[in-house]
Amino acid sequence: MIILAVEATRAIFVDIVKRKFSWQEALFQAWFMTKVSLLPTILVAIPFGVIVSVQIGGIANQIGAISFSGAVNGIGVLRQGAPLVTSLMIAGAVGSALCSDIGARTVREEVDALRVMGINPVNRLVAPRLFAAIVVALLLNVIVAVTAIATGYFLNVGGGNVSSGTYLNSFISFSQVTDLLLAEMKAAIFGFIATIVAAHKGLNAKGGPKGVADAVNQAVVLSFILLSVVNVALTQAYVMLVPQRIA
Repeated sequence: MIILAVEATRAIFVDIVKRKFSWQEALFQAWFMTKVSLLPTILVAIPFGVIVSVQIGGIANQIGAISFSGAVNGIGVLRQGAPLVTSLMIAGAVGSALCSDIGARTVREEVDALRVMGINPVNRLVAPRLFAAIVVALLLNVIVAVTAIATGYFLNVGGGNVSSGTYLNSFISFSQVTDLLLAEMKAAIFGFIATIVAAHKGLNAKGGPKGVADAVNQAVVLSFILLSVVNVALTQAYVMLVPQRIA
């Protein structure tokens, strides 16, 4: 899997430099990934924003810190919520579709046919999908963040818990540009990992349709595990290395 990650990354940069990169395939895959993940992402982001706002608002109200609900909601969504929701969508919706596509090509011996013709399957199949998945992950992360934060704003302000100015002031006072950069970096890494796992399982699928189904299941489960571990590592590194703002 590590070898595949290195080969796919190298293929992207080398093909772009040599002007051999399949932009048409990458664009097609990005559009396909967006279609299968955009609506589920929005449908998950809205209730996620509601849950976060209700829980944070309730706790903040109990301890007399309701004026800081905007800051807590914003930081929670940017640093953890948006990247995690994005990772679930990329691994679940995009990863499963990608793995089933490559797996079906493998069991039909299309991948072997590419090798016989002298075409590297990594360059032809994996690299464009990897590039597209990273771009889509960045886009979905922004959509989740905006949707969840907007949901929290309307719930808190519309519910009369806090004024609009107070909510926005606390959000601006504590949130940093580095929080958004962390979220985007997480999204890109999550998209990279989910795609590599899905492609690896798809390229090694065996046993006909049942083998493809097993590969998809393994890809989704392994992606969730890896993404959870990487998320913890990135969050801890961020907390240790980036000074936290004190309003």
